[in-house]
Amino acid sequence: MNVELLFLHALPLDNTMWADQMDLLPNSAIAPTLYTFGDSVEEWAARALQLTTSDRLIVVGCSVGGSCAVEVAIAAPERIIALVLIGTKAAHRPNPSFCASALELLERRGIDVAWQTYWEPLFSRQANQAVVDAARKNALQRLPKDLARGVQVFHSRPSRDQFLANWPKPVAVVTGEEDVAPGVAVNAAAAASATHGRLHIIPSCGHYVPLEQPSALNAILSEVIYLAANP
Repeated sequence: MNVELLFLHALPLDNTMWADQMDLLPNSAIAPTLYTFGDSVEEWAARALQLTTSDRLIVVGCSVGGSCAVEVAIAAPERIIALVLIGTKAAHRPNPSFCASALELLERRGIDVAWQTYWEPLFSRQANQAVVDAARKNALQRLPKDLARGVQVFHSRPSRDQFLANWPKPVAVVTGEEDVAPGVAVNAAAAASATHGRLHIIPSCGHYVPLEQPSALNAILSEVIYLAANP
């Protein structure tokens, strides 16, 4: 069967964050919005998999979407031919107090204050203001209950410390040069731990690579698609 691309978005955004990537494989790219898929990242992964038909999947995830991509690979390793993890940390140490404070801030002060507190600072200092403003507008379209669920899913995700070390297939680890969550050092270590890992550091870029530097990401994805389809 043909290769399919499965794109999994970051908080607090939706599937439209992949607008500049959808034409890389025309008619073979799937980008769901995840918030209503369940209360755990494993449920998100299972529902996302149900939307695919190919036995040759390239799964691309950003932030919590990267964590979801890892769960997709765990659930259906035989169907995954490559992973692209953007600003993703496989290991996780729960911080219940931070999760509770984020949920409280969302409930009491609203999405816009949460955006300014948690997500706007993840953009690079050089980010185009129009891009940041469009992302804020997208975040403000979320239902508060959906965004709260996303925060809970992010903070309750399982730790997959050894996943990359045991993953036998290609994985591209992508990070913005100015990403602080989880950052270049963490992503470099992740890529080094993988048997077939490659690290890509995007200059003048923060956490949301698909938004800040879509052309650079598209070049990486085009290479991943070519190599995976022509092993």
